[in-house]
Amino acid sequence: MHEWTPTEMMTVAAARLLHDECVCFVGIGLPSAAANLARALHAPEIVLIYESGTIGAKPSVLPLSIGDGELADTADAVVSVPEIFRYWLQGGRIHVGFLGAAQIDRFANINTTVVGDYEHPSVRLPGAGGAPEIASSAGEVFVIIKQSVRTFRERLPFITSAGYLGGFDERERSGARGRGPTVVITDIGVLRPDPVSKELTLVALHPGATVEQARVATEWYLRVADDVVRTPAPTDAELGALRALRARTAQAHGVAVADE
Repeated sequence: MHEWTPTEMMTVAAARLLHDECVCFVGIGLPSAAANLARALHAPEIVLIYESGTIGAKPSVLPLSIGDGELADTADAVVSVPEIFRYWLQGGRIHVGFLGAAQIDRFANINTTVVGDYEHPSVRLPGAGGAPEIASSAGEVFVIIKQSVRTFRERLPFITSAGYLGGFDERERSGARGRGPTVVITDIGVLRPDPVSKELTLVALHPGATVEQARVATEWYLRVADDVVRTPAPTDAELGALRALRARTAQAHGVAVADE
């Protein structure tokens, strides 16, 4: 069995959650890597939708942005951005919205806007894009993010995309139609919202990771399930497919693909 990096483990763990014939609205970066890995391995009929209007994209390399020509060239159809959001997303035709994040809080609210004060931020992040609409209207949301005290914050400086807001039934009362984030995959483990409070709870640990490690990497006191399971290690087939995808991407773009 090959050795693997924490990023490879989280990408494989995320890919395993996607299934055939799922309609998935995909974010660029780690969500795209996981979704395309799933398509290559066990979900060849998954329908990948990107914000630029590509439906059924089948890229052979990872796109650098939603405007990457590889997406349009390999898609079943290309429609306007308003149609993607109004007809597909707001029309309830998206099963899974797959998002990355810069920061997340205990109720799975996401920040991709600023770090620090909004008017005078220490870091200005890429921004919202279509994530707020995806978070509120997709059937469910998957989030993939590296876990550290910089990313798992007690209080977000800005909520870009709503998870469960203040917890309990607050999301439902807000009018958001989708179920919200049902799973958060990190480089340490997997978290799911508590059925009642909606607070993120650690339910699985990746090989070699510990509860203490997860708590040290979280600014709030992380809730842990009574029966935490161990994520199966990546198989040779999973690692081989992921590394081949990254190698093709590096060759196509003429640069090494960073271990995001």
